[in-house]
Amino acid sequence: MYSFSPKLKSTSIILLVVGLVLFAIGFFMNKGLSTEKIEHMMEAVHASGHTAPTHSSEMVGPQDHAAHLEHAELQVHNQPLASLHFVAVFFFGISCAVLFFYCIQHAAHAGWPIIITRVMEAIASYIPYGGAILVILMILNITHNGHLFHWMDPELTDPNSAHFDVILFEKKRFLNIPFYAIRTLIYVIGASFFAWKLKAQSKKVDETKSKVDYQMLYRWAVGYIAFFGFASAAWAWDWLMSIDPHWYSTMYIWYSMVSCLSSGIAVIILLSVYLKKNGFLPQFNDNHLHDLGVFLFATSMLWTYTWFAQFMLYWYANVPEEVNYFFGRFQHYGPTFLPMLIINFLLPLLVLVSSSIKRNYKVVTTMAVVVILGHLLDYFNMVMPGTVGPYWKTPEVFLLIAGAVLFVAGLFMFTVLTALSKLKLIPTGNPFLHESEIYEYPF
Repeated sequence: MYSFSPKLKSTSIILLVVGLVLFAIGFFMNKGLSTEKIEHMMEAVHASGHTAPTHSSEMVGPQDHAAHLEHAELQVHNQPLASLHFVAVFFFGISCAVLFFYCIQHAAHAGWPIIITRVMEAIASYIPYGGAILVILMILNITHNGHLFHWMDPELTDPNSAHFDVILFEKKRFLNIPFYAIRTLIYVIGASFFAWKLKAQSKKVDETKSKVDYQMLYRWAVGYIAFFGFASAAWAWDWLMSIDPHWYSTMYIWYSMVSCLSSGIAVIILLSVYLKKNGFLPQFNDNHLHDLGVFLFATSMLWTYTWFAQFMLYWYANVPEEVNYFFGRFQHYGPTFLPMLIINFLLPLLVLVSSSIKRNYKVVTTMAVVVILGHLLDYFNMVMPGTVGPYWKTPEVFLLIAGAVLFVAGLFMFTVLTALSKLKLIPTGNPFLHESEIYEYPF
């Protein structure tokens, strides 16, 4: 039985509190920015010669100075919500992706990962808490206290308005506030239900050791795989891609999901190795680490494939409305956009390609941390350009992002480790437990 140490508990609470303080400081700094200050920021951006739009809305409606200033004010005041949004979606996606990985193993009747079953269940325990943050953000946006989603402005679908946008008018059957709110609740409540049900059924299997109960666990796992397949695609549209509703990519849903899946496997590695090194999970060995390393390597390469396929097709086609998504990021997000390929592709390729390296605890855990940070940066690049635009290199943005990351990471750590302390680490009722304990990679 794992015991949540007072030191780690204090650390997670400190992260929560420090994150809140930093976010609050950044929030009040942002609210203190006057229209004159924002106008100076806008003029500085224009004077730099970097005028590529980061959002298609900049090309629709009036193009005079007043319209540009109004847009700049919205972007600057988006900083607090945008900073929290990308971190919240990322960690919620990680926990849902880990539950997906867990269900795949059960659906495949895989024997090797049974030792880390409880690790994955504990990570999935964050889902309702992460979902609650996203529901709060949804409420702020639909009540127009936040402006992350351009399409929520009613003027854009009013044919009599000077800001009328014919593309959004055509998409409003899907992109409308009531349907968006309902979908968000479906994602959060549905994922929370499956996390609870799968944990409860897994516990029941331990208690009864019944093959019938294990068969029900298998069926619920298949059910979640189907739910996740649809929901992860739809929340990528809603929470990420609809930030710029003119832009569309068929690769985006896979690209954003694989980013979370790779990070989720990295979190499984870190937690499993932590338990191993502290004597709570001695059954975990370098063979299990090797297979997790294989999945970390494979998902990193899959992410690279989806990123490049999306980029290459749009860049080669050179359709102005589509290529602006990338061109704006090249101009305004040069330090973060392409350099993330080094972290998310090149380092995993060079380090994890060797089979023997995947058995090295220090190397694999280091790469796990690198992958998590790299994909957090990836989600930064998904959200910030379309919400904040070029106004991100400011002290308040760095405080907001640091605060959001520390707060959500502290909540994630506290929730996961608390859940883990309430679980029996070894699933003694699972019929494949012995296979996992004696598992040895044959090569």
